[in-house]
Amino acid sequence: MNAINLTAQTVPTSYIEAGGTRYAYRKLGKPSDIPLVLLNRFRGTMDDWDPAFVNALAMNRTVIYFDNLGIGLSSGETQDQIAGMAEGAVGLIKALGLEQIDLLGFSMGGFVAQQLTVANPKLVRKLILAGTSGASKEDEQTVKEAFQVAIKPVNTEEDFLYIFFEDSEISQAAGRDYWSRLQERQDDRSPLVKAESIQAQGNALGSWKQQSVFDKLKNIPQPVLVANGSRDLMAPTFNSYLLYKQIPDAQLILYPDSGHGFLFQHASTFAEHIHLFLR
Repeated sequence: MNAINLTAQTVPTSYIEAGGTRYAYRKLGKPSDIPLVLLNRFRGTMDDWDPAFVNALAMNRTVIYFDNLGIGLSSGETQDQIAGMAEGAVGLIKALGLEQIDLLGFSMGGFVAQQLTVANPKLVRKLILAGTSGASKEDEQTVKEAFQVAIKPVNTEEDFLYIFFEDSEISQAAGRDYWSRLQERQDDRSPLVKAESIQAQGNALGSWKQQSVFDKLKNIPQPVLVANGSRDLMAPTFNSYLLYKQIPDAQLILYPDSGHGFLFQHASTFAEHIHLFLR
């Protein structure tokens, strides 16, 4: 079946070897000269991307998303530094023979996207930073209770509703719809992130404050779209404003009545804004 006719629920997982790692990735959507590559959140696998969001993106361009080193269906060792995660992503991108990409990083994936862009400026054409932070000295910190829920051994639907969505009736209903969509793919699913990988990613998050590339973002030439929900508990919304102010060619969009999972609550709207930005 042609990739343009596939959906996030049906696209098969592909594999490619690079640097001793067997990467698992999925590719679908309308053929485009420059694909959009997605970088995932803390504890996220390919099957944590909202199918509605991925499918909306794929209507207008090629979309590639994957499990990084040691995560989900990919082999290798989970990296405990953001720079190592960025190198893992570049390994896949180069193995696929891509000379230039558009890049979307969500949450921790936004950290990786910043690092990757600064280290490989010619590789990235346009950058989207969703629900993430630059780790500046002025950053607001993650709400402690939210992080404690995020690191539980297993997250329930109620945990997702708290971490990713607002406490309004509309946002909670959107969260339950998102949770249901995550269950739609039946075959070839990525396994949950292992405890040792969660620990490694936690270490990477802990060291990002000291190792972030925030000061270097003022020198990047790429157009950047910064987006977030109106009240993000994990990557406080104020930090998105700081990112926007730091980057020369940036624009900022905040979505109403939403939190860290704004891109799933407002999937079609955010996807349309991404299409406009990338065009």
